[in-house]
Amino acid sequence: MSKKAVLVLAEQVFRDEEYFEPKEVLEGAGVKVLTASTTTDEVLGKLGARVKPDLLISELDLEEIDLLVFVGGGGAQQYFDDPVAHAGARKMVESGKLLGAICIAPVILARAGLLKGKKATVFIDGADELRENGAIYTGNQIEVDGKIITANGPEAARLFGEELVKQLQLI
Repeated sequence: MSKKAVLVLAEQVFRDEEYFEPKEVLEGAGVKVLTASTTTDEVLGKLGARVKPDLLISELDLEEIDLLVFVGGGGAQQYFDDPVAHAGARKMVESGKLLGAICIAPVILARAGLLKGKKATVFIDGADELRENGAIYTGNQIEVDGKIITANGPEAARLFGEELVKQLQLI
């Protein structure tokens, strides 16, 4: 599959398995995966993983990618009100491309106004935030509504990766 995905990590406290498991599944399906953040210095996972991002989120060329994914973990809060993250997420939706978020990261999509009237899931701490921003919170492990894929946490990471591959095969 000659598709390209970008996984967005927080600088601190991203969930290791929510990054590594979907990345492994995507790469196993032949998807080229890049990692973005607000720094190209090493970023730190909650469980101790160290990852050096390939590029800055502000440098993303969204025309060249098929899938943009926000990885969860407490650090994802840095993107909740980030105008660059919101603009990128909106552009993916406007372009008819795939957008994903796992754990608490669906709050980013909700605050960007992208979940109004859409079925979505999130780590339980973010359920009220999704509802307040017009989402139909389902509480499921994985939720797909159109081209937006959300997942509720680390235990859903591998399933999330498999769903991302399935959705990439449909476009």
